[in-house]
Amino acid sequence: MAERARQESREAFVLHSYPYRETSLLLDVFARGFGRVSMVARAARSPRSALRGILLAFQPLTLSWFGKGEVRTLARAEWIGGTPRLQGEALMCGFYLNELLLRLLPREDSHDALFTRYRHALQRLASHDDTAAALRSFERALLKELGYAMALERDSANGSAIDPSKSYRYDPERGPVEVADTASESVVSGRTLLDMARDDYADPLTQQQAKALMRTLLNHRLDYQPLKSRRIFMDLLAL
Repeated sequence: MAERARQESREAFVLHSYPYRETSLLLDVFARGFGRVSMVARAARSPRSALRGILLAFQPLTLSWFGKGEVRTLARAEWIGGTPRLQGEALMCGFYLNELLLRLLPREDSHDALFTRYRHALQRLASHDDTAAALRSFERALLKELGYAMALERDSANGSAIDPSKSYRYDPERGPVEVADTASESVVSGRTLLDMARDDYADPLTQQQAKALMRTLLNHRLDYQPLKSRRIFMDLLAL
């Protein structure tokens, strides 16, 4: 318990912050070795606070905190640097990733591999790398960390290898099953499944079908409750 009560200079990202009382902030952070942690940053909004301008989303930080309850107390924060700020579409994609973590990741359940994938996804977004590939790769990593490793190379009905020339319906509970009716819901080509297994999203059809498939699988995990970031992004596109 003492080890959990006081932590020094842990690498972390701020997922979301909320105003608390007159000058403080409530934070949800994603910390290496600790997963999602809630903490209060006392007086962080006061004019003379050393924390002003540091507790920013999408920026790598080192955080020190203490406390044993559900909400810890932030003691110190330092900016690591090395990741440009997200702007435009990349910024909206970052909010989307953060909302997925907030909605799906249990509190204080360490996910170090996912932490590394999250940091890499932010770097790709900041450098204007292939946005679709960055999102799909992270979504798959998140589902795997939650215990849902996608079946992409075998037909779940008979175990046969996925044929790139055939069509498959993807059952969220079972995986891909070959179908003849390509107009039915959640149908993807075998090529798309194999491309996803390789994290290769260069083909336009693969991009389109992979996006639709991941949305279906994530909606299933979210109990079909809509994501605020997705709605905001769609509203901005409609302007």
